[in-house]
Amino acid sequence: RTAAPPSPPAVYSLDGLLVFGLLLVCTCAYLRKVPRLRAWLLSEKRGVWGLFYKAAVIGTRLHVAVAVSCVLMAFYVLVVK
Repeated sequence: RTAAPPSPPAVYSLDGLLVFGLLLVCTCAYLRKVPRLRAWLLSEKRGVWGLFYKAAVIGTRLHVAVAVSCVLMAFYVLVVK
């Protein structure tokens, strides 16, 4: 009897997507505070570039929830995983 080959690792895991989303929101919220970058990167409100604008708005309006989520995700990645 031969053993079954190991299954390939999941390329897109849920925790990886959550980390990416949190980093995107935090980065865009920070860039919104820089005037020169705000005019260059966050001026579009529609299309692909509008995603950065919307992430910046979420990061500034829900800054407490985003900060708590970042702390919880850091604990999960460093300790649990």
